[in-house]
Amino acid sequence: MFFAIALTVHVLAAVIWVGGMFFAYVCLRPAAAGVLEPPPRLTLWSQVFSRFFPWVWGCVAVLLVSGFWMIFVYFGGMKQAGAYVHIMMTVGIVMMFIFMYVFFAPYQRLKRAVAAGDWPAGGKSLNQIRILVGTNTALGLLTVAVAAGGRYLGF
Repeated sequence: MFFAIALTVHVLAAVIWVGGMFFAYVCLRPAAAGVLEPPPRLTLWSQVFSRFFPWVWGCVAVLLVSGFWMIFVYFGGMKQAGAYVHIMMTVGIVMMFIFMYVFFAPYQRLKRAVAAGDWPAGGKSLNQIRILVGTNTALGLLTVAVAAGGRYLGF
């Protein structure tokens, strides 16, 4: 029963984080770039991130707690967990570090630039975020694929 709950909240946290990045990167980013000039576009992104990033922090916490609980309680420790679990955990932790960098560096610069009306600096920060979110989206999709199929593909 506890494993089912841990797995469910783990998957939901991954879906919220990876799905949100996929939507933002693949759908919202090109649409916003195609119809908005820099001032409203940068303001939009600052507002989007201010609503999305608290969800990501929550997802990171849920993923860490549920993931390590499953490893140590359900699988019996790191040694007993399959390679797919190690891959998923490693990539997930890399994603978390990338997110923390985005949050504490370029996102903070974006917020300051938008507040000051410094659109070139805001654009530079948003471009850094775009690259890192694109990287994290790809890593997130890889992690989902490993999580879903790794056990059955022999990982």
